[in-house]
Amino acid sequence: MTTAAPPRSAVEGALVGWLQEQRPTVPRLPVGLLSPAEKAAELQRVQARRAMDSAYEAELVMALAGDRPDTDDPPPGHPGARRRGPGSPVPGASEFLPQELALVLNCSPTFAAGVLSDSYALVERMPAVWAACGEGRLDWFRARVFADVLGHASDEVVGVVVPALLPVAARLSSGRLRRRLVAAAVAADEEFAERRRIEAEARADVRVRPIGDGMSALTSELPAPVAAAMWSTIDQAAQLARTGGDDRPIGVLRAEAHAALVLRPWDTSRPAVTGHVTVVAPLPALHPAAGPPRDGVVAGGELGPSVDGTPITAGHLRELLAQLGALGVRTPDGGSLAVAVVDEDGAVLAAVSAAELRRLAVRGCRRHGGEAACGCSIVGRPMPVDGHDPSAAQERFLRLRDRTCRHPGCSQPAGRTDADHVLPYDCGGRTGCENLCCLCRTHHRLKTFARDWRFELLPDGTLSVTTPSGITRTTRPPGLRDLTDQPALPPPPRPPRRPVDPPPF
Repeated sequence: MTTAAPPRSAVEGALVGWLQEQRPTVPRLPVGLLSPAEKAAELQRVQARRAMDSAYEAELVMALAGDRPDTDDPPPGHPGARRRGPGSPVPGASEFLPQELALVLNCSPTFAAGVLSDSYALVERMPAVWAACGEGRLDWFRARVFADVLGHASDEVVGVVVPALLPVAARLSSGRLRRRLVAAAVAADEEFAERRRIEAEARADVRVRPIGDGMSALTSELPAPVAAAMWSTIDQAAQLARTGGDDRPIGVLRAEAHAALVLRPWDTSRPAVTGHVTVVAPLPALHPAAGPPRDGVVAGGELGPSVDGTPITAGHLRELLAQLGALGVRTPDGGSLAVAVVDEDGAVLAAVSAAELRRLAVRGCRRHGGEAACGCSIVGRPMPVDGHDPSAAQERFLRLRDRTCRHPGCSQPAGRTDADHVLPYDCGGRTGCENLCCLCRTHHRLKTFARDWRFELLPDGTLSVTTPSGITRTTRPPGLRDLTDQPALPPPPRPPRRPVDPPPF
């Protein structure tokens, strides 16, 4: 693995800084003056330049990996050590490296892990393929085919296959190149194909992703015979519906058949699905008959208390109950109903359950009674608590405010996250909603154990995360419209390892 760069002089540092500040330029020819042959030649030159840039990117990625050794990770048996899941695709590099690269490239950790895997395979294990890209003789797409097929092959197989196929790789289609690589690897190692099959089966998974217009794609990765059997069953059910007179497109019939075969609505022996409904209520849209007085002044000239300057009154809650009733919103059988009250910018002011909403609306203000049309706030953000563990009210507020893990690029549902102290509790951070956010276990561990990361939480729930390399990404709670610019923060000095948080670690 590439090691860290040696010390450099002030002149060298200034030169690097000046070069990085220059706007990237690409030499372009006047397209309108080119003949068809010249356009074709220029397209080939663009492909060569793209391969050279990709090779340069791979070299930079491996250099960054050299700056992040796994010696800083929690060792096996230590609290917080990784117990499952893949570590870094680069041997000897920190398990948190894919997370940092994801923020640097502004991509998902899964994509970043793929970039790391390809870079390691080509730069470290197949330098001849990487050099061919760096010289523009081989495009990066075909180089990645080498990495995909031979990435887990032994050094002996790589040493035999690469010299045999690299000279002709640029002339082969990607499909033919893949087939010839596999055939050559099997010829060099009879167990190669079987190991690839086992590794592929270990990566089986079911994924869902939104594709827009209210639709999502459900993808299953599983052994080919199983997939073929499933497809045959789905298609037969769709064709049966077509025979029965349903003239909708066959794709729609297959999709419905697939859903029915999985959900099995006729099977009453399985546990019922539990529903959890969250209602987001914008406070400015609630207009009770006796609304709060202007400027927070109630009858008699008294100032009513407020939440961040905005009172949530009994009148607001009664109006909300009436609106929910008119819409027919109710708690699902065996499930729950939660209400998040937000201000005009989308920031969550309070979170209540359906039972609390009804109780508070009836009780009203403790000072003026249940029927008084006062402007006193009767519900708001949960108060800070003593000790490390958040209260139940704080947990509910955070889940409704954040809804997912707040680390940039992570979409883990809030129900599968930890309530993390942004300023660690053992460093003086208090257990209050202004210092808590939802982080999944992976990113909770990253914040606790990965060196030189910086997390900052603003009062409105905006979270800024800065990598050790100084790249800052910002996430905001869903629906928050008050966009706050966050400049890049300098990487902090390397601190001593912090004491380990109480459980869950």
